[in-house]
Amino acid sequence: MRAALFAGCVALAGCADQKKPNADAQTLAAARYVHSGPPALTLFTMVNNRTGSGGHTSLMINASERVIFDPAGSFYADVVPERNDVLFGITPPVVLAYRGAHARSTHHVVVQRLEVTPAQAQLAYELAVSNGRVPGAYCANSTSSILRQIPGLEGLKTTFYPVKLSEQFGALPGVVTTKYYEDDDADLQKALAEGNVVLNYETTQSE
Repeated sequence: MRAALFAGCVALAGCADQKKPNADAQTLAAARYVHSGPPALTLFTMVNNRTGSGGHTSLMINASERVIFDPAGSFYADVVPERNDVLFGITPPVVLAYRGAHARSTHHVVVQRLEVTPAQAQLAYELAVSNGRVPGAYCANSTSSILRQIPGLEGLKTTFYPVKLSEQFGALPGVVTTKYYEDDDADLQKALAEGNVVLNYETTQSE
């Protein structure tokens, strides 16, 4: 039963077992983006529009720099280097591209934002960058394991189910939850490729 669930998670939205090459330190430093907003943790949950089941979990962390912990994720962009399932250079256009790629005719994205202390955010960042690569279908498990190590979030339970993690996180005081829908083609790879083109264009325009 659990094996079948994992296979479904991999196929549905964003969990993938493919391994992307790690970016080097110089590339990560060049892409570093510091967001001016308050320290925050933003949980993304990709949900199947037909069944309501979760397809992928990821966590955006606004700390000393803004990153997305995208465990076993499929997202890629030329301007977004990755190391051990952490995406760097998370500018506002990248956030829009990330959210938009996962929201399509088959799935919507639940976005849950929690403002935290600088210490909480930095701990989440350090846990994410030191976590290492995550096996396919362990997206919610790895994310929940990180979150429950943060002071004040210890009550969260480790789970393999993206929606169950979303429900737990959403019950925390101060969490703001929104849902994002698009009616694009169901093909995730097509959405990723289109988003990559847009980000490359926006980058050249800003240079």
